[in-house]
Amino acid sequence: MTAFSLEPEQLARCAELRTLAAERLRPLAEKGEPGRVNRALVAELGALGLLSRLFTSGALDLCLMRESLARACTEAETALALQGLGAHPVHAHGTPGQRERWLPRVSDGTAVAAFALSEPGAGSDAAALSLSAERDGPDGWRLTGEKCWISNAPDADLYTVFARTTPGAGARGVTAFLVPADRPGLTGSRLDMIAPHALGTLTFDGVRVTEADVLGEPDAGFRVAMDTLNLFRPSVGAFAVGMAQAALDATVAHTAARDAFGGRLKDLQAVAHQVAEMSVRTEAARLMVYAAATAYDEGADDVPRRSAMAKLLATETAQYVVDTAVQLHGARALCRGHLLEHLYREVRAPRIYEGASEVQRGIIAKELYKTLEAR
Repeated sequence: MTAFSLEPEQLARCAELRTLAAERLRPLAEKGEPGRVNRALVAELGALGLLSRLFTSGALDLCLMRESLARACTEAETALALQGLGAHPVHAHGTPGQRERWLPRVSDGTAVAAFALSEPGAGSDAAALSLSAERDGPDGWRLTGEKCWISNAPDADLYTVFARTTPGAGARGVTAFLVPADRPGLTGSRLDMIAPHALGTLTFDGVRVTEADVLGEPDAGFRVAMDTLNLFRPSVGAFAVGMAQAALDATVAHTAARDAFGGRLKDLQAVAHQVAEMSVRTEAARLMVYAAATAYDEGADDVPRRSAMAKLLATETAQYVVDTAVQLHGARALCRGHLLEHLYREVRAPRIYEGASEVQRGIIAKELYKTLEAR
C-alpha cells in the first residue's frame, strides 16, 4: 500500500462490507431499540467473522472496516467498534485466563464489552479519575464511585474499568481492571442521549476485584487506556469519514436530480462548489486516517500525534459535510427517518468521545514541542 491508494483486494473487501452492511446488518439495526444494545446485531457481526478480526487485524484494517460499515449502517459500525474498544485491553494486556474466558465470547457476539473510563468529573481529563480502588486484603481492592457516559452501559457483560489505586499520583496512580457485569455491588442506569446507541452510568458500591482482574500492572492503567485510544482514535476518524462519504453520496445524487430555478441544483455554481468542497475535505480526512493507521501498524514514533490529528480532522470534517448536506437537501433532510437526519444525530458525538477535539489539539501541540525539545 502507498499513502495514496489501497490495494485492489482491500477495495474489494470494503465493497463487500458495504454490501453486507446494507443487506444483512441494516435490517437487524432497524429492529433494534434506541438506547439499548442490539444483541441480534452484535451476534450477526460475530457470525460474519467481523468481531474476531478486531483481534487479528491491524489499525488500517480496523479503519477500513469502520469506514465501510458506517457508509451503509452506522449502528453496525458502532456495535463493532464498541466491542473492540471494550475488549482490546483484554486482548493486549490481559492474562491468558482473561483472554481465554472473554475473547471467544466477544468474538462470536455472545458477550458485550464496554470501556469504562469517563466519570462525572473526569471526562476528557482521564488522569483526574476519582473512582477509588482501596486495598482489601493482600490481593484485592474495593471499587467505590461512579462512571458516566459509558457506551454499552448498563447492558454490557464485561467492563474495562479504570480506577485510582494511588491517590494523588495523577496518571501514574490508575489501574485497569476487568470487571464482569454480575460482580456484586455493580449497578447501572441508562442515559437518554442524542446518540442512538446504549449509554449509561455505572455505580460501584464496594465492588471487589483481585489481582486476577488487573489488566496490565497495578498503577499502569493509564498506559492501557492510552494504548487503546491510540489504536481507536484513527478508527473514530474512519467512522467519521464513512458518515461524511454517505452524506456526500446522497448530496451528489440529490443535487443531480432536483429541479430548481429552471435547471438542476447541480447547475448552480454555489451548490456545485459546496459539493466540491465536501468532497475535498472528505478525501483529505480519509488520507490522514489511513496515514495514522499505517503509522500505528508500522510502530512509528509519532503515533499519538498522528492519531490525534486523524481524529480531529475527520470528525470536524464529518460535522461540516453532514451539515452542508442537510442544507443542500432542505427540509426533507430533517424528517425523522431520513438518512441525513440520522447522520446529523450520529455525527456530533465523535467530536467529544475518546478525547474531545480540544484534547486532540492539546496532544498535537504537546507532541510538536516534545519533538522540538528532543533535538
